[in-house]
Amino acid sequence: MSTSFKRYQCQIALPGFGIESQELLKNAKVLIVGMGGLGCPSAQYLVSSGVGTIGIADDDIVSLSNLHRQILYTPDDVGAYKVNIAAKRLQQQNPSVSIIPYRLRITSSNVMELISEFDIIIEGTDNFETKCLLNDACVLVGKPLVYGAIYQHEGQASIWNVLQKDGTYSPNYRDVFPNAEESQVPNCREGGVIPTLAGMVGCMQANEAIKYLIRSEETLAGKLWMMNVMTGRVQIIKLRKTSVQITGLSQTIQLINFEEFMKDQKNFETIDVRTKEEHQDFNIGGKNIPLDELDDHYSFISSISNPIVIYCQSGQRSMEAARKITKKFPGKKVFSLKNGVAGMH
Repeated sequence: MSTSFKRYQCQIALPGFGIESQELLKNAKVLIVGMGGLGCPSAQYLVSSGVGTIGIADDDIVSLSNLHRQILYTPDDVGAYKVNIAAKRLQQQNPSVSIIPYRLRITSSNVMELISEFDIIIEGTDNFETKCLLNDACVLVGKPLVYGAIYQHEGQASIWNVLQKDGTYSPNYRDVFPNAEESQVPNCREGGVIPTLAGMVGCMQANEAIKYLIRSEETLAGKLWMMNVMTGRVQIIKLRKTSVQITGLSQTIQLINFEEFMKDQKNFETIDVRTKEEHQDFNIGGKNIPLDELDDHYSFISSISNPIVIYCQSGQRSMEAARKITKKFPGKKVFSLKNGVAGMH
């Protein structure tokens, strides 16, 4: 065994693994989108197992509330870009692996070029828009996508769009969640999440990527793994293909950060899509139109000539509102306030 492979001898010793599988990992290229609660453990285990090239994509900075579940970061990293810190820590963990940081937000204009360099994509994102965008892009170019989701005490994992022996592809995200963009499940900041769950699901995602890369036939393709960490209950549901067709990419909603918004606030029409109670408790101005009442205010929205900035608590509801307005009025310039009012400080 070569010296460079000695650190992997425990996995090489596995029945059916051997040097051949280790070589496959060494030559593999994996892209992880989202370096949060799922991306951190997933990246650590892929790095430690010897995957040769790992791209990490995220445009967010480390905040104090991330630290309970995003285990690559420390209090000293608060305010720094996640990919910069993660790349440094991962490289220290295994200097023989190539880490490529992408400090950017995945959008409809850059996703195709970005995923083209990699064999498999892992998504650790916390919003439905990016999950759908990555899914659709992977389906269009025929690449597998490892899915993970966490909420409160429950987690899910699967691998979408795997080429089968008969030439067809396994189910993808839209086969299982056809109208995902219209969902309004709160993210971790709003709904809460137990930190151990992020580690478990992130590790399951790394495991799916490893199994795929070493050409195992035992992946979660066509299956959805679900776990509740409070009860310990695990379920695996069999999935099926549907008639959903993916022919192109949806336009990505533009984000604006708080500093950019404040600099030019007078030139924007501002809409708060939180509840009336949230708006009364604290707001940064603008008209309060709760998300579930948005459809009743389209006549007002149609009369707006300025660019529109929509905000909520975390950025989740404002993304949904911006998507609805953009669909109804394609010519309007609509922004969602990045990370909502919770991300102002």
